[in-house]
Amino acid sequence: MEQEPAGARVLRLYARPARVVVAILAVLALVITGFAWRGIDSLRSSLATADGLGLGGGKDGAVDILMVGTDSRTDAHGNPLSQQELDSLRAGEETASNTDTIVLIRVPNDGTSATAISIPRDSYVEIPGLGYRKINAAYGETKETKRLELVNAGETDEDADAESTKAGRQALIKTVADLTGVTVDHYAEVGLLGFVLLTDAVGGVDVCLNDSVDEPLSGANFPAGRQTLHGSDALSFVRQRHDLDRGDLDRIVRQQVFMASLVSKVLSAQTLSSPTKLQELSNAVSRSVVLDSDWDILGFAEQLQDLSGGQVKFETIPVVDLNGTTDAGESVVRVDPSSVADYVEKLAGEGSDSGDTGVNPSTITVDVVNDSGIDGLAGRVSDELASAGYKKGTIGNNSGTSVDESRVLAKSSDDEGAQAVAEALGGLTVEADSSLSAGKVKVVLAADYSGPGASGSSTTTTTTESTELTSATPVPPDPPIDAGQDGPKCVN
Repeated sequence: MEQEPAGARVLRLYARPARVVVAILAVLALVITGFAWRGIDSLRSSLATADGLGLGGGKDGAVDILMVGTDSRTDAHGNPLSQQELDSLRAGEETASNTDTIVLIRVPNDGTSATAISIPRDSYVEIPGLGYRKINAAYGETKETKRLELVNAGETDEDADAESTKAGRQALIKTVADLTGVTVDHYAEVGLLGFVLLTDAVGGVDVCLNDSVDEPLSGANFPAGRQTLHGSDALSFVRQRHDLDRGDLDRIVRQQVFMASLVSKVLSAQTLSSPTKLQELSNAVSRSVVLDSDWDILGFAEQLQDLSGGQVKFETIPVVDLNGTTDAGESVVRVDPSSVADYVEKLAGEGSDSGDTGVNPSTITVDVVNDSGIDGLAGRVSDELASAGYKKGTIGNNSGTSVDESRVLAKSSDDEGAQAVAEALGGLTVEADSSLSAGKVKVVLAADYSGPGASGSSTTTTTTESTELTSATPVPPDPPIDAGQDGPKCVN
């Protein structure tokens, strides 16, 4: 009997509706795209796994996956990269184990959505055993401290590296859990090589730039407009942070639009129908991805089979001060753990009445007008609503009748969308305004307003040090980036 071609067998065994593929991509932010098309035996034999990480055990309304990108110069199995591979990374020769990309992927228990939440690498947080540091040091610094301790105690280099790597992962997991208030249920790790291999496996990824760039530190040298980037160029695109107005936050936006575009590319017919591309994706995964050993990723993907591209979002945690400094003068990004935890909690549907009423925030456009006399209030409140998924409408000063009490206006006073907005802003009164159309809500802010965005964040002080934030640069979450949109979003 003639043997069935490997590619055909792969497609026959694991061809599923595109929504299942999207679920896989959303869950691991595009680093495990090959799993849906491989036999389970092959998967288990080739996949690098990590155990003993202290995952799961809590119920917080969602399955939470921590995905990290490392600067490792080895593959997922610890094998050194070739010189050709190192050259393709444009990352220099320095050995490093910092986690410069940290993403918490939050999937509500009902499986209706998935949100990949980026955490800036310079976020200044408390790390177990180290005290306050930038969050990207949790893995690397913990690992090196533990490695030296084990070597000095007589452990072999191999055993010390394995144990210290586990300690680094555990420290990062605990740090992210403390910052976000979640229980981390699963862990995924990918090195620089994996990024290059995955990008090349799909034939490159489309991006769009508002302006041309030429930044030698990252190797980013691209014209303005839409273009297709391949491995090493794509890596330069997502690594650039110098010469960007918001530094690492703008780099995060680059990463998010790239991931959203990669979702679209993997779901294209050219990828799904190509055994060669699917095999390349599988090879990229087996060489570059580490997952926790207890994760049945195929089973988990089946639970999310109704997820669509439009329900996959990419967001960033709120920032208290983009240009913060420590008492020692170190430049950091300051974050408030309580604000971050509240923000992350809402992404699982908890604490948000809009989820209880069945209202989809993305279908509601909210205009915000200011009648409070407080500069910038309307903009801050609009940003807060956008971070909760509502569409931004117009922002400005109230040109109608002056008001003493804040309120929400809609076509009718029992409009469910208006009720959800009112609750999101602390329980405002809803009034009818026949001039408004269905799906449109107007928020009028008076001097009495005390809900989200009322105080900005300029005087907020985290508990990290005694330094007062007298001239902070707060950054509320950007509007979500939707993986279901047509074409790549143009960015800086």
